[in-house]
Amino acid sequence: MSSTRLLFVLSLCTQTGSFAFAADPMDHFESKVRPVLVKSCQKCHGPEKQRGGLRLDTKAAWQAGGDTGPALVPGKPDESLIIKAIRNPDPKLRMPPNEKLADHEIAALVEWVKDGAVDPRVGVAQIGGMSLDAAKQWWSFQPVKRPVVPEVRNSQTQPRNPIDNFVLAKLSDKGLSLTPPADKRTLLRRVTYDLTGLPPSPADLDAFLNDTSPEAFAKVVDRLLASPQYGERWGRHWLDLVRYADTAGENSDHPLPHAWRYRNWVIEAFNRDLPYDQFLRDQIAGDILWARAEGERRKDEKPRTTILGFDASFMQPPSSFDQRVATGYLAIARRFGHDTDKDMHLTFEDTIDTVGKTLLGLSIGCARCHDHKYDAITAKDYYALYGIFESTRFAFPGCEAKQQPRDLVKLQPLRPELAYAVVEGTAKNAKLQLRGDPEKPGAEVPRRWLEVLGGQTVPANSGSGRLELAGWLTSNANPLTPRVMVNRIWQHHFGKGLVQSPNDFGARGMAPTHPELLDWLSAEFVASGWRIRHFHKLIVLSAAYQQGSESRAEAVKVDVNNNLYWRFDRRRLSGEEIRDSLLAVSGQLDRTPGHEHPFPPEKSWGFTQHAPFNTVYETDRRSVYVISIRNRRHPFLGLFDGADPNATTPQRQVTTVPTQALYFLNDPFFHKQAEKLSASVFAKPEATRLDELFRITLLRPPTAKDRTTADAFLTSYAAQLSEPVADRPKIAWAALTRVLLASNEFLYLD
Repeated sequence: MSSTRLLFVLSLCTQTGSFAFAADPMDHFESKVRPVLVKSCQKCHGPEKQRGGLRLDTKAAWQAGGDTGPALVPGKPDESLIIKAIRNPDPKLRMPPNEKLADHEIAALVEWVKDGAVDPRVGVAQIGGMSLDAAKQWWSFQPVKRPVVPEVRNSQTQPRNPIDNFVLAKLSDKGLSLTPPADKRTLLRRVTYDLTGLPPSPADLDAFLNDTSPEAFAKVVDRLLASPQYGERWGRHWLDLVRYADTAGENSDHPLPHAWRYRNWVIEAFNRDLPYDQFLRDQIAGDILWARAEGERRKDEKPRTTILGFDASFMQPPSSFDQRVATGYLAIARRFGHDTDKDMHLTFEDTIDTVGKTLLGLSIGCARCHDHKYDAITAKDYYALYGIFESTRFAFPGCEAKQQPRDLVKLQPLRPELAYAVVEGTAKNAKLQLRGDPEKPGAEVPRRWLEVLGGQTVPANSGSGRLELAGWLTSNANPLTPRVMVNRIWQHHFGKGLVQSPNDFGARGMAPTHPELLDWLSAEFVASGWRIRHFHKLIVLSAAYQQGSESRAEAVKVDVNNNLYWRFDRRRLSGEEIRDSLLAVSGQLDRTPGHEHPFPPEKSWGFTQHAPFNTVYETDRRSVYVISIRNRRHPFLGLFDGADPNATTPQRQVTTVPTQALYFLNDPFFHKQAEKLSASVFAKPEATRLDELFRITLLRPPTAKDRTTADAFLTSYAAQLSEPVADRPKIAWAALTRVLLASNEFLYLD
């Protein structure tokens, strides 16, 4: 064949395509597609920002798609959302939003999709805002393991239990030591307030001072843990976390006449030392657990006595410790809007947010509109849990549009008692809500556990999934639940947690100051059977807890914030402790448990946005029983930094503001308690009055300086009064009593 003929044949074949060489798809992506994606797409759809839940910086990301599904269909450009977006003639809908891609850029993307969307960008596997590798290595997701207790050498303090070993080891590394032990009076005030929220009595102090045995302090601790006041104190801590309130929170803030049963259940659970894992299971799925246990009881019991054909047991008052009541934890979620039935998606968000923060230390609620920006939580995780709660029937409190409550749980068939609780509803999976909007449903998400913690699914025909959720939360495979709780207990004894962001064990939270101690405590907590009282005793019997609060200049230079616990942090009493202490020292405290509030009859309700429920009922019972209104803070507790009933409160703020000083000058309640106390003191012989007043309020005798100051105050104050001369001494003593009750020594703990 001649060369001329060969050239002709090659030319013909090329024109007909028989020997055509198509562009390499990889070369096409690198030269034509990747530059367009980097320049025009990844600013809004990349690692920093994911508009519409979509990322375009890796192949896996566009395959997963965003809120509206996969971004493209390989081989089918006309069916691919990304191609539709860049071709859209409407500037409001076209992507990118501020400029139209050049025609050759659009053509390059169309050709890329048409040829199968070859993409070499493998990227890093992600779970929410973390890479898969980072999530696997994140400290709070690691299994709980009991570390070896460190040996302590050359320490001035002898360790009393393993807590001291860990604390002293850290201090030794910095050349520091514990502060010498607190005196008995200081220690008794500290532990009595910590465990009961009330001041010790003079008789308590006398007994402690007179007991010189090595077990004297342990006996005090046992007595306090066995007192009913313990549950009231530590129940209040839990109610802070679960944003307990006696009103619903929607625009008319309807009353919750039966919510008190849950409050009292929590208090009783602490007093019974209910294991923490069971405590959680009852609150998540108590109705299911109760029904199963009741079914077993019915099988095993002998025939019951009947009255007029009814089981006589139905006539008995329900137990105050009914597991169904425990689900008030879920039922008390805040309600929203004018017609709360239409805004239940916000109530489910509130529930998920509270469960995540209080039990796991994770802000799961941040994944409602998109994957969590920082933590290993996806929007699918959020809606997997959403489906569990959407499959649950919540008690309805009433609202402006529908005044009467419904779906309350009847505790006994033949009795009137009701619980504000939840029961099983119609089981179903939820759909993703695009950008958190329930009007824009996306793909269905199976009900399951968080992917980073295993991702187990709810079995078919097993109900809502709350029972499974309760199991996942308390599983030994879940390291977060014990870590979060032991950190909270530590926080309430020492003023700050080993993790100082108690509701956030994720990427935006703080790392533990003593990670080995946190793990040892977590392992010990589980090994003890999740017993909270055991944990209290372990902490308060440590040398670290019993040390003094004096500051030392050399220690401040090394650890100004006392993160290593070289001294005990001084603290102001909480709002509840202040109020309860005023009632206690005045002799006016009613120590009986509180029950329902005197709400108006339900048939009379007509609350509206402009005339919401907002009544405060006065009581001399402990502050844990004081009414909590969501849309209006209690005057006293709002002033002294009480918990926010609209959101989980992991740690109380401590403010010092002028209105607090004005309270001690002008408030009728404060003046009343001072007058009651001063009247009892004034009835004593004049020579013993000051001793009695100091003994009751400050738990110590007055010093010589105290006597001189008090005498001068009484004389000066009485001289300025215009009342009859005979009445002036009594009035002056009431004023002196107010001075002591408003003093730092009364209001602060060393």
